[in-house]
Amino acid sequence: MPHGRLSGSLCSPKIDVVIDMGNPFLNRTVDGFLKIGAVGACKVAAEETFECLHRGDVSKHKLEHALKKMCKEGAYWGTVAGVYVGMVYGVERVRGRSDWNAMIGGALSGALISGASNNHKDKIIKDAITAGAVATAVEFINYLT
Repeated sequence: MPHGRLSGSLCSPKIDVVIDMGNPFLNRTVDGFLKIGAVGACKVAAEETFECLHRGDVSKHKLEHALKKMCKEGAYWGTVAGVYVGMVYGVERVRGRSDWNAMIGGALSGALISGASNNHKDKIIKDAITAGAVATAVEFINYLT
C-alpha cells in the first residue's frame, strides 16, 4: 500500500519540495501538480492584489472571490502540469528512451485535456500540436541553459 511523505526546504531563491508516494510516477505527477498549481495560485493572487490596489477598495467579498479564484486556477494549472509530467514519464518508461518524450507527452496531454473539455475534433488536434510544440520548445530552452 503506498504511503505519503512530504518534506521541504527553503534556500533562497529556490524552493525544493520532495514528495514520496511510493511510486516514481505518482511522485512526479504530484510534484508537478503542486509546483505549477502554486504558480497558478500566485498568478491570481498578484492579479487580484493589483486590481484591489488599482480600485482602492478591499472587502470581505473580494477577498473570498480572490481565494476561490486562486484555488480554481491553481487546481487547473496543477492538473494540466500533473497530466503532462505523468505523460512524459509514461512515454519514457514505455519507449525506454529519453529523446522526444516531451513532444510526445505534450501532444498526448494537449489532446487529452482538450478532449476532456468537450472540444471538437479539429480543436483537439490543434491543441495537441500546440502542446507538443510548446513542450519541445521548453526542452530546447532547458537544454541551452
